[in-house]
Amino acid sequence: MKPAAFDYVRAESLDEALEVLRHEGSDARVIAGGQSLMPMLNMRLSKPRVLVDIMRLEELRKVEPRQGRIVIGAAVRQAELLEWPSLARELTLLSLALPWTGHVQTRSRGTICGSVAHADPSAELPLTLLALDGEIILRSARRQRRVAARDFFRGVMATDRNDDELIEMVELPTTNGKRCAFREVARRHGDFAIVACAAVETDRGARLAIGGVADTPVAREFDRLGGSALDDALNALAWDLDARDDFHATARYRRDLVRMIGRDLIAEVTR
Repeated sequence: MKPAAFDYVRAESLDEALEVLRHEGSDARVIAGGQSLMPMLNMRLSKPRVLVDIMRLEELRKVEPRQGRIVIGAAVRQAELLEWPSLARELTLLSLALPWTGHVQTRSRGTICGSVAHADPSAELPLTLLALDGEIILRSARRQRRVAARDFFRGVMATDRNDDELIEMVELPTTNGKRCAFREVARRHGDFAIVACAAVETDRGARLAIGGVADTPVAREFDRLGGSALDDALNALAWDLDARDDFHATARYRRDLVRMIGRDLIAEVTR
């Protein structure tokens, strides 16, 4: 299939990109790596009048430490972040999740922020952003604003981003010294997750995030529980996610995975 006709703007500056978004509103879409957007264009699930390409903007291609947090720009490719020398130390959870994000070919083009903007509920990067309690920095011609990951994802491929905004960067707290764990079940490595789970050690226990079940990734805090108390809490979470049968798996199977993987990951980060 071929996409509907559209105009293409290769932005030479961030201000130019923002001005196009201001002028075109919902008729414009931002393209970076294109690994999520291009299939939607080809299937005509998205029909923008204008595509705004931001991949030439050097100011958006940075990975920078800032006061105990890591900032990742909108044009940073997934493969580039995987090669960042400090990734395993500073963003341990991302170092565990990124190899599960698509395949080598898609990671070489796809961006971190592009996956966050696409907001697929089975995607690994929105899940890890939520598990780490990260923030999304949105920019328009009028202002810059921050949105916590827990407030950003609104539904299946729906977010808090306004039509005149782009994701300028995401900001994550470092995981230096904290235990982290990630596990995913999919038909094949790199396919969409049937269930993906991420866990991060907290002062009181663990934060567990689940993807691939509900319409958005979901995170819950778990105190240091043991035995049947932890089983009961995980069972309640599994039912709260309102899993449904689909082509890939039954709701029952997904609930079982949440219980089993959740228990393993919580034990791994709180041992």
